[in-house]
Order: sequence, then structure tokens, then C-alpha cells
Amino acid sequence: MTDSPPNSTGSAYRVLARKYRPQTFGELIGQDAMVQTLGNAIRRGRLAHAFLMTGVRGVGKTSTARLIAKALNCIGPDGQGGPTIDPCGQCEPCKAIAEGRHIDVIEMDAASHTGVDDVREIIEAVRYAAVSARYKVYIIDEVHMLSKNAFNALLKTLEEPPAHVKFLFATTEVNKVPVTVLSRCQRFDLRRISAEKLAAHFAHVVAQEGVAAEEEALALIAQAAEGSARDGLSILDQAIAHAETEGAGDASLVTAQQVRDMLGLSDRGAIRRLFALLLEGDASGALALMREQHDLGVEPLAVLRGLLETVHGVTLLKAGGRGSDPAQSVEEREAFAEWASQLGFAPLHRLWQLLLKGHDEVVRAAMPAEAADMALLRLIHAASLPDPSDLARLLEGGAQIASAAPPASSAAAPSPAPPAAAMPSSFEALVQALWDRNKGLIADEIEHFVRPIRYAPPELDFEPAKPMAQDQIDRIRLAIEEVTRGRWQMRAMSGDAQPTIIERREHAEQQARDALLGLPVMQAAMQAFPDAELLGADDTAKWSESA
Repeated sequence: MTDSPPNSTGSAYRVLARKYRPQTFGELIGQDAMVQTLGNAIRRGRLAHAFLMTGVRGVGKTSTARLIAKALNCIGPDGQGGPTIDPCGQCEPCKAIAEGRHIDVIEMDAASHTGVDDVREIIEAVRYAAVSARYKVYIIDEVHMLSKNAFNALLKTLEEPPAHVKFLFATTEVNKVPVTVLSRCQRFDLRRISAEKLAAHFAHVVAQEGVAAEEEALALIAQAAEGSARDGLSILDQAIAHAETEGAGDASLVTAQQVRDMLGLSDRGAIRRLFALLLEGDASGALALMREQHDLGVEPLAVLRGLLETVHGVTLLKAGGRGSDPAQSVEEREAFAEWASQLGFAPLHRLWQLLLKGHDEVVRAAMPAEAADMALLRLIHAASLPDPSDLARLLEGGAQIASAAPPASSAAAPSPAPPAAAMPSSFEALVQALWDRNKGLIADEIEHFVRPIRYAPPELDFEPAKPMAQDQIDRIRLAIEEVTRGRWQMRAMSGDAQPTIIERREHAEQQARDALLGLPVMQAAMQAFPDAELLGADDTAKWSESA
């Protein structure tokens, strides 16, 4: 996948991003849909006169333009070939285009040639046939940088160019290209390259370079590249140089720890430990771990970014929208799965918002480390507060909210809980308390769906009568905490459960009905009136209204 052999001793060094520039469409990673479309167009002879490649940096826009130029002008090793999706790379046009010296393939950087005069030169030149190639190709990089007048001057030629001319445009900001230009081009949106494909590509590169690299190190570089092959190869180039200073000659090894040190990334294990401390409300432990990461040279922003990625990963896993990530270790997958089963969507969203706010504050702060500490403390203390809607209901109900100020003995101690009221003595009393405090919807849910296994305030173990989502359990728990003014634990499990209140009520009603129907007078009445039906009080009222 190189455009030149590996560097020999004494030759000028070529950076990996240039050395491993794709030379065929098969080497262009992550753009299969575009390659298939181009291949079909070439085979059927349905070639557009202008192509526009757009996408983020480093995904292959300019490389694709050069490959299209080669595909259109390739004549094959025998000199008799025509346009092909698989240029040979051996004929003179292929070699000249790859080396940037073909007279009929003109590359122009629109960032430094923005005016009408630059476009006028193109307009004048397109009238003349190609010197030696099948097509005269104009590759204009960062085309969005052309001025408005330059675009207008190009429109007529772009719409009706001579048959021997093809225009290939590349841009990272397609929104800045006039619609009149877009409508005259066949557009290809090049996608970000997945981290998995980048890691596999980097593994091939290090093998070609004769350098060993840990799989986790390549995964970290792929993630840091953010979908850009060029950015990833630049980071890999730096990592190999860093490894050579640490190793001994050909035995150098690119390790994950070296990559973290080089990029200022936090250890993913440390991020998981910090996230666990935040969930436990351990302020002193979280601050100590944050200081440890700072002493190791990890930027506070990198720590917060790692926490954001953790919350995002756990939330996606909980929502069922994330598969197995090859960059994750077994320990990380297990931790994410445990957090996804324990945390509801509401607290996860709150964690995300608090971390996002802290991230923005650290970006702007004059003292980033101190700002990060304050962001973590705010997250710990805010996590124990009720949602704004619950807080509003508490205030409307006249409840007294305890002061959240920590005791003087420990500035990092957790805030005291609100004063607890007398706990209901039984499960039924708890449900009745909810009815009495206008929590009828929650009380009704409990009566229908909660089969108690162990009632030991402030703990309630139960078996759901039907599948219950975690956010539904959290909603019930918050209502109970509001009524009892205490912190509760509700655990859904299987076990020796009692029937729900509704099931017990229905069973008692059925027993009373059977006992009533068993009376001699009722049996005689039912025999005398075979179509008669025994109605309860509620059924009688409904029957009267319908009658």
C-alpha cells in the first residue's frame, strides 16, 4: 500500500501519511459504496464531467481525485487499455499521475488561488485538447475557498465542458460551495473511517515498517484519529519515533502506555476507578485519584473527556445501541454492563449534563486542574439531589429541605440526608401513605406490579409481576423517598414473593363470592333464576348507570 519502497539507508525519510497514500481503489479504506458507484459508472461509460468529494480531513478526498484521474487515463501495461476501476499503476500515465508530473492532470490549491484570474486560466486552457492523456483532468483542492466571482466565472465551463475535460473537486466544507456548483457535480460524501478499520490498517503499516506495536496502542491511536487516516498515521509516526527512543534499535515496541503518555491520555482503568468513586459519592477518593492523574501528566480535560465517553458508552449499552467494541478490555465490558444494569436513564443523563458543563468550564478556566476538581465535587453532591420536578413537588408540599453544607470537620464529606419521617410499618401501610399524599398513580403501579419479597425500611426487595424498566423502578423509588423523607433501595429479583395487593384483593373477593354462592338460599335463588348473575357493589353501580 505504499507509493514507494520502504526507506533505505541514506534516502530521505517520507512520513507515513505520504508513504502509505492509497494507489488503487482497493487500498482506499472505508469508502466501499463510492468505489462501487465509480466502478459501475466506468464500466457502463456513464462518466460525469465533474465530481465533488466531500468529507472530514484525512479520509481520502484528494487521493480519490488522483485515483479517478488514473482510472480515466490508464492505458494498461500493453498500452491498449481503456478507463478502468483498477488502474494498472505500471503504464506511463499511472506513474506520472502518481508522481504528480503528468502534464494533463493539473492540481490547484483553491486556498492560495482564490480569484477570478486563477479560474480564467482554467477557462482558457480547457479549450485545448490533452497533450498525451485520454482526458485533461483538473483537481481543485479545498474548492470552497474560491471567491464568489471565481465560482460564477467557472459555472458556464463547469456545466458544458469539452468532452476531453473532467473536473475533480475536494472540500471539507461543502456547505460553503454554492448550490449552482453542487448541481453541476456528481457528489460523493466520503465517510469517517471506523476505528476498527483504522487499527487494522495501522497494524499493516507497522508490520511493513518492521516495528512491533501492542494491539491496545493501535486501538488508542485509531480512536485519537477520529476517523482520519492521515491524522492516525501522523500519530503513529510520532509513536514509532517515541518508541525508538525507549527501545533498542530494531527491537522497539509501541506500547499503549507510551501512546497515552505521548497524547496525554488517561489510563482507561483509572477512568473507570474514578467513575466508580463518583457513583459512590467518595469525594476524597475522587480528588486523590484526580491529583494522581495530574501528577502523571494527564490533562484534566482528558480526564473529563474520558468520563464523558464512559457515560456515553454505558448509556448506549443500556439502550441496546452498542455492540462489542474491540478496543475495550474484558474488565471494561464487564464494568459497563454492571453500570448499565444499575443506573437508570435519568441519572445517566444528569451525569452527562454535569460532566459536559464541567468540560466547558475547564476549557475556559485559567486554572484547569482546580476547575476539574470543582466539577467533580459538584457532580458528587448534585447526584444526591432530587430532580427539579421532584424538588418543586417537595416545596409545594411544605417539606423542609435539609442544608447541604458539609460539616466543618471535613470539607469533602457527603451532605446529610433530609430528616427521615417515621417509616411505614408494613408494605401495605407504605402504599396507603402514597395514596394519602396524592401519589395515586405510583400507588396504583405498586398495587398492580410489585410482589414484595422483603420489606425492611428503607429497603424493599420485590418480584415484578411484569417486566419493569429501570426508569419505572426509579420513579417509584423517588416517590417513596419523597413521602418517607428517606433514602431507599429497591431491588427487583426472583424469590419467594407474596402476591401483589391487587392479586390478594381479587383472591379475597373470589373467596367471599364463593362463600356467598355456597349458601343454601343463594343456591335456591340461582336455580330459580338460571340467567341471574351475582354482581359486586361496583358492578351494581355500573349496571344502574347503563340501565
